Amino acid sequence: MLVALGDNIEEQVGFVTAADLMLQLTAAHRQERLKEYFSRVVMAPGLLVIDEIGYLPFGRDEANLFFNVVAKRYEQGSLILTSNLPFTQWAGTFADDQTLTAAMLDRLLHHAHIVQMTGESYRLKDKRKAGTKSSRAEPARKYEPEGGQN
Repeated sequence: MLVALGDNIEEQVGFVTAADLMLQLTAAHRQERLKEYFSRVVMAPGLLVIDEIGYLPFGRDEANLFFNVVAKRYEQGSLILTSNLPFTQWAGTFADDQTLTAAMLDRLLHHAHIVQMTGESYRLKDKRKAGTKSSRAEPARKYEPEGGQN
């Protein structure tokens, strides 16, 4: 879905997983090239997509770097984040820092359109079609946009 969305936008789209973003940010910080990285990768695209928030937890320094990504893009450029976690569990991803997480969510949710996806994982669906996964692996789910129909 994100690929299709990105293909239909008439501006540059950047895509990175949260884990790769952290590796790149940490390396840029270590090499004292953080300003250049922000300019080239974080701020350059009109839309930045960061996938898999919460898949791996961040340490304190990484959480601060991620907060800076959100803060710099706030009201400056579009941002799409994907996560399997509800917002109530995000502090665990960001070094258990409730204050940082609250400040970040405040910026993220201010102008947000939240799309809650429900439904079967397309990866599991493909495996089941190939006959390699039981159909009981995950209950069938459906897409439900926030707030009902748009």
